[in-house]
Amino acid sequence: MAEYHAQNKAKLISETRRRFEAEYVTDKPDKYDTRDVERLQQDDNWVESYLIWRHNIVDEALKMLDESFQWRKEMCVNDLTESSIPRWLLEIGGIYLHGYDKEGNKLFWIRVKYHVKDHKTMLDKKKLIAFWLERYAKRENGKPVTVMFDLSETGINSIDMDFVRFIINCFKVYYPKYLSKMVIFDMPWIMNAAFKIVKSWLGPEAVSLLKFTSKSDIQDYVSVEYLPPHMGGTDPFKYSYPPLVDDDFQTPLCENGPIASEDEASSKEDLESDGKETLETVSNEEQTTLLKKINLTEHTSKAEENEKVDSKMKAFKKPLSVFKGPLLHISPAEELYFGSTESGEKKTLIVLTNVTKNIVAFKVRTTAPEKYRVKPSNSSCDPGASVDIVVSPHGGLTVSAQDRFLIMAAEMEQSSGTGPAELTQFWKEVPRNKVMEHRLRCHIVESSKPTTLTLKDSALAMSDKTSEDLYLQLSRLLESSRKLEDQVQHCIWFQQLLLSLTMLLLAFVISFFYLLYS
Repeated sequence: MAEYHAQNKAKLISETRRRFEAEYVTDKPDKYDTRDVERLQQDDNWVESYLIWRHNIVDEALKMLDESFQWRKEMCVNDLTESSIPRWLLEIGGIYLHGYDKEGNKLFWIRVKYHVKDHKTMLDKKKLIAFWLERYAKRENGKPVTVMFDLSETGINSIDMDFVRFIINCFKVYYPKYLSKMVIFDMPWIMNAAFKIVKSWLGPEAVSLLKFTSKSDIQDYVSVEYLPPHMGGTDPFKYSYPPLVDDDFQTPLCENGPIASEDEASSKEDLESDGKETLETVSNEEQTTLLKKINLTEHTSKAEENEKVDSKMKAFKKPLSVFKGPLLHISPAEELYFGSTESGEKKTLIVLTNVTKNIVAFKVRTTAPEKYRVKPSNSSCDPGASVDIVVSPHGGLTVSAQDRFLIMAAEMEQSSGTGPAELTQFWKEVPRNKVMEHRLRCHIVESSKPTTLTLKDSALAMSDKTSEDLYLQLSRLLESSRKLEDQVQHCIWFQQLLLSLTMLLLAFVISFFYLLYS
């Protein structure tokens, strides 16, 4: 039965390709982008997505391909880049990818309150939708998304049925099979009639994908960790641009980074540099021992060098803040602290502790893979053990507060191997709902640093008490600044309210005297 199904699928794909080439492409070769035509001949999954959406009826799939390919050329989809979109549209945060639903599907957020109906900007907004979907489709070929229509705080000016229809068509025609569901949150009563029209656009097959929710039931589809506070969630994420905030975490340099000779040279440089810094604070006897170790680096293997770095790392004080996850405790809890360029402190430390009874595989990814070296970036941690991960900027590149790191972890079976090949296969097969994820932001410390310590000799000289005091002072200072900012916002709001009331009272008085003496 399975063999018959596979043969039938291959036959349909072959027929679709042949007929599209003969009936649509031959007569009007300039009608489509040649890159799309070539991809159609090579990508079975792409052809299959159109066939499935049209119930394997080749005639219907061909019509859909024709419409989709014409749209792709008209919108220059293959050439859309970040620079194709007006910066203000990217900065406003109305459309972006972030987080996952309970089924592991990526969330495609559309914050409707940021949309104002304006025909002058409509084309740019459509390009932004196409840009995100094409970017996602190329990276996650065939994996569906869940559209989060956030209608909270939406007014009448935000209702734009043409724009909604375009989004519907994107999933109905241009990106078939990519829609998992469409979650409508906090829809105002005034839009009930509008969404009856939306249902007719979707068609009977896709109507079941619409999920109307409120704060009380949205967690049926998305867990609290990926919901913002106004939806009853705990996700601390706040939109900002640049960079693009689509959680596009990639493997850092350590895993598939520079060529071996460059990597080894950099490793030796790091080790020698760290050694020189440490010599300033250790005793004469320790200096002699460390100098011998540095001299031996030219004759030792890379594995031995890494062991020396690891052993030296243990002399440094661990970060104080801890995120307590179900598989790993991660320190620091929220932010990686890097020294400024002037301070010369290049490295920081992530400490992972396995709190399970099984081996836990982990890997580290970042939104700026070209900037950072991470050692190790893909490994495993034994039950009850801890692993120190060294993060350092690469090639003199500057740390940015917009950069983020993702720690991914999953339990392995006792019989599983932990070599590179076994880990690669493990990550290909592990279900998304079995993977623990934790995100870290980057923070640049200009002078005094908190105790998520960067790797420098001053850490050795600092006592535990002083470090804790400094951390507490910094925490209090940050909290005070937040409270001050809130107070300022309240003052501004109160002043605006007072001004409005004053103007209203003045208008009333003028009207009263006008009526009195007229």
